[in-house]
Amino acid sequence: MTRTATPRSVTLTRESEGVYVATNADGAQLRFGRGEGLLGPVELMLAAIAGCSSIDVDAMTSRRATPDRFEVTASADKVTEDGANILENIRVLFDLAFPEGEEGDAARKRIGAALRASHEKHCTVSRTVEGGVPVALVEADAPQA
Repeated sequence: MTRTATPRSVTLTRESEGVYVATNADGAQLRFGRGEGLLGPVELMLAAIAGCSSIDVDAMTSRRATPDRFEVTASADKVTEDGANILENIRVLFDLAFPEGEEGDAARKRIGAALRASHEKHCTVSRTVEGGVPVALVEADAPQA
């Protein structure tokens, strides 16, 4: 088994109460939070799951034909039990259409395999969620244990 690790990070900056800007190492930014016109953290997670697999599926199908429609919807049920929240029943629906003809047929035939490859191997986000990887919340100035 070959194992490699490449660090990934974002830095979150508070813009105002409930509004934040995430910045990655390349300087790309995304504004989010609570409030009208903003995606919330749960929606960002759903977008990350859908986006990760979309990138995979797009790459594997659009080599054959450019899609006429590529729409992906991620949904989940937010469940509260004993005051603790979690998402259940996460589902990512791919609504894809390709042009008629040989190239479109080739792209359509690739969809199932592309979905499986993304889910089983390539999509870091959904694989991490399914794997139940622990998350540590650490205070910057706190003594390290």
